[in-house]
Amino acid sequence: MQARKPVVAGQFYPGQHDSCVSEINECIEAENLSELLPETILAGIVPHAGWTFSGSLAALVFSAIKQRHEKVNTFIIFGAAHSYFGVLPAVSNRGLWTTPLGEIVIDEELADDILGTGQAVSDPNAHLSEHSIEVQIPFLQHLFPGAKIVPVLVPPTEQAVELGTRVGEIIGQQEDKKIVCIGSTDLTHYGPRYGFVPMGTGKNALAWAKEVNDKTFIDLALKLKPAELLAGAVKDGNACGPGAAAATVAAAKKLGCKRGLLLGHTTSNEIMLQKMGTTSADSVGYAAIVF
Repeated sequence: MQARKPVVAGQFYPGQHDSCVSEINECIEAENLSELLPETILAGIVPHAGWTFSGSLAALVFSAIKQRHEKVNTFIIFGAAHSYFGVLPAVSNRGLWTTPLGEIVIDEELADDILGTGQAVSDPNAHLSEHSIEVQIPFLQHLFPGAKIVPVLVPPTEQAVELGTRVGEIIGQQEDKKIVCIGSTDLTHYGPRYGFVPMGTGKNALAWAKEVNDKTFIDLALKLKPAELLAGAVKDGNACGPGAAAATVAAAKKLGCKRGLLLGHTTSNEIMLQKMGTTSADSVGYAAIVF
């Protein structure tokens, strides 16, 4: 059976089983769900940096799903295409993925349904070096044992919205299964390191990145405007996985969601100050959203 092995275990998150479980629990305990959650959660947007920076926000989304749905059969995980340059979204549609917590099986039947829409292609190799989906998997293994996955890398093209809409249609027909879509993206990468400094450098520039640029993306996601979110992200540089986010929002919209809920929003700079007592000229935004 084809098995995708972890490539960022020991870097973005712990490489050993016990350390991995311990850090997941720390992430879950670090954030409290204070918002009134919707009765049913259809989808979520999570960040994908190293767990030190974004694990707590990712945990917010997965904890919210767990609170509303004890059992989830399958997570369709739309990932950012950092190094995949194909035109169509790429599905890892056979076998299983492994992490320090063991194996998680691909829902091959659902993957085939997605491929059957003509909006994606089978390309497991596209996933071999991509971290945006991998860093979410241990959370699912820990909180939802027995759940399956369908990993999909989504480039920032108009195809993302159509894919999400068609996935929403497929999920709507699965009356006997609970399926949740997850979109993996970080927000504005601001600073000299990223070659993105439209407002210059310094404290005010970093505040703009979070309060203006990130917020533009977040507001469009909450209002379920996937096409505008995608176009805006390409123009404004406020997300590294806009295709993944747009597909997620489109799926939630097709399934009848009227508005998203922001659970948390922070930046790497704020986390550095909190955890390490230092700051940087560069910063990356992170948001946790459920639909």
